[in-house]
Amino acid sequence: MKIQQIRNATITVQYAGKKFLVDPMLADKGAYSPFPAGFREDVRNPIIDLPMSVDDIIKDVDAVILTHLHQDHYDDVAKKVLPKSIKVFVQDEKDAKQVMNDGFQQVEVLTENTVFEGIQLVKTQGEHGRGEELLKAMGEVCGIVFNHRSEKTLYVAGDTVWYDGIQNEIDAHTPDVIVVNAGNNVWQSMGSLIMGKEDVYEVLKAAPKSKIIAVHMEAVNHWTLSREELERYADEKGFSSSLLIPEDGESYTF
Repeated sequence: MKIQQIRNATITVQYAGKKFLVDPMLADKGAYSPFPAGFREDVRNPIIDLPMSVDDIIKDVDAVILTHLHQDHYDDVAKKVLPKSIKVFVQDEKDAKQVMNDGFQQVEVLTENTVFEGIQLVKTQGEHGRGEELLKAMGEVCGIVFNHRSEKTLYVAGDTVWYDGIQNEIDAHTPDVIVVNAGNNVWQSMGSLIMGKEDVYEVLKAAPKSKIIAVHMEAVNHWTLSREELERYADEKGFSSSLLIPEDGESYTF
């Protein structure tokens, strides 16, 4: 497999001969209003440019996976530029209805045993923050596990913090590669929406033989964990050899 970090949570995954685009946020720098975070609210999103052209990103994509429909995972530019005939996988019927209303014609709800071109796609659980109030505000999210006999197992955790459900997914699927959204983004005073450095360390402890790729960093205004800080923390805790922190545009082959 080949995994390329694009920007924020947007990645491409080349897996068993197919190319997947995950959580596309494709707008130019500064296209959208900042998220309410209590800081950096004078900076419009996304706060950095794409590392390549939109045409290069979407070239030869066979399917799109939307873990949920927040603006930084599925934006107006993605809705406009992606072919309306492309296969799109979503987490539930509510999201499917919205994506079909956006004009996409081949929308499928992920299950625990979805199959696309011989590749098994498994919907996984997630919690987009901690506490009832924040979880209610953020709504449902999912992750995805990729399986194929010719490939290592890949787990894209999506917008989630560390909790027992992530432990359960790791135990169930024993992934070789795990992509985590790790910018410790926050929402006002309600706390973290996605993983911070301690959460990433918990993933490592749960999956000590896996390679972990940290994305969703330094791209939208409400991030609080930098690449540099996560790298320093991994060095201190002794797991830097298991952790990859890509720059935008960087890719890895497994």
